[in-house]
Amino acid sequence: MEPSIMPSTIIPTTSWFTPKRLLAIFCVINLLNYLDQGAIASNGVNGSTGIQGDFKLNNFEDGVLSSAFMVGLLVASPIFASLAQSVNPFRLVGVGLSVWTLATFFCGFSFNFWSISVGRMLVGVGEASFISLAPPFIDDNAPASLKTTWLAMFYMCIPSGYALGYVYGGLIGSHFGWRYAFWVESILMLPFAISGFLMKPLHLKGFVPADLVKAQVPNTVASGVHVTNASNGRDESLSFKEEFRDKSSNDQSKSKSATKMLDQFSRFLIDMKALLLDNVYLINVLGHIGYNFVLGAYSYWGPKAIYNIYNMTDSDLVFGGITIVCGIVGTLAGGVVLDYMTNTLSNAFKLLSVTTFLGAVCCFGAFLCRNVNGFLVLFSIGELLVFSTQGPVNYVCLHCVKPSLRPLSIAMSTVAIHLFGDVPSSPLVGVLQDSINSWRTTVLILTTILFPAAGIWFIGIFVHSMDRFEDVSEHQVSKVERSCTIPLLQEKTGETSLSPAQSEEY
Repeated sequence: MEPSIMPSTIIPTTSWFTPKRLLAIFCVINLLNYLDQGAIASNGVNGSTGIQGDFKLNNFEDGVLSSAFMVGLLVASPIFASLAQSVNPFRLVGVGLSVWTLATFFCGFSFNFWSISVGRMLVGVGEASFISLAPPFIDDNAPASLKTTWLAMFYMCIPSGYALGYVYGGLIGSHFGWRYAFWVESILMLPFAISGFLMKPLHLKGFVPADLVKAQVPNTVASGVHVTNASNGRDESLSFKEEFRDKSSNDQSKSKSATKMLDQFSRFLIDMKALLLDNVYLINVLGHIGYNFVLGAYSYWGPKAIYNIYNMTDSDLVFGGITIVCGIVGTLAGGVVLDYMTNTLSNAFKLLSVTTFLGAVCCFGAFLCRNVNGFLVLFSIGELLVFSTQGPVNYVCLHCVKPSLRPLSIAMSTVAIHLFGDVPSSPLVGVLQDSINSWRTTVLILTTILFPAAGIWFIGIFVHSMDRFEDVSEHQVSKVERSCTIPLLQEKTGETSLSPAQSEEY
């Protein structure tokens, strides 16, 4: 093998990053993302003395702020995932974090409903790159026996970030004003946004670094030009070509841009077709949609339902506390258990179906209970089981597709579970409650949707599945490209992540 294509050319051995540092940084960024979402839902930032009060927003306009964020997230997620095919994914994360930083800073200067709506939409755009590209980076560099645990640690930041956001928003909003909440968030994220551009870029498995590809293309044009007129002692051919190039440069640049955009869109359609024809991926996403439908409605209507069913005056605190604790513990436990079972796609579906079914039984039984204490015990167990799916469901999303499809796989899964899950569930549950006027019956009907979600994941156990983490893309046929399929961060102990076959090759 030629020295120019040895693995050492793509592994940043001098990088400050190590796998554990990368995981820690991504967890902090994820925590900040969801701290922002929790803060804008808090009374301190978005209450009568916050955004809603200052801009005199009605409940519909206030709800649009959440929708504006979601629009930015859902539209930008597949775009960033597609751009990862041609732009370094690590740099794309830096771009997204920069947009997020500027957007949150702008939110602090918003002056009416439309300005804050645009700001929230841009926050969603900024978060989209990170949500799509961070999980594949973590998956690449996690130890093989701890992949789901590392993913669980990353997704554990969602409930903990929300919880911190409620507290943070309340404290900052009440003491300094809601605008400062956004400005502080922006300052906290700024170092991470800058590091995305200044630090040596990392490469994702399955994506060929552009500099390596260019290094393999011989620079024959210039040498050939000089040879043609060597006997005349002049460089007439070169002069002619330069003159022609100047005249046609504008037309060529336009043509190249159009061609590049068309190629990018064609590649996106091909990749989307591959996802839609993947039965394992579809089963995983369908189950996740049903799951997210229930949890989205729980998060919005849960406190109000508990208050009306059990006359619990501190329902906000009780429901929030249960969700936070069970979200953190359950998410971590799910990742650890799957790694203990051996992280395979089949085992992931087993864990998803069993925990979701048992969690549904406990939550259903909780809302049947007439006794408050019985409700609290059963609902806590149910939430613990339901949250344990976060690591396994994303593990399937990353490993049922070839490495180059992982960002798009995560992005389209995110779009689907929100578009068909938690976004429509809250208004639909509201319509159901208005119709039957019984919160106990409403939440019992809602909880039953977890049973078909568990059933869909149960089907996944029997569908032929193959972990494609080691697959080489059909577009990756050269040794240069195959060298890009090894993990890109290594611990300082010098451990190698090469498979036996790769070791023999090198």
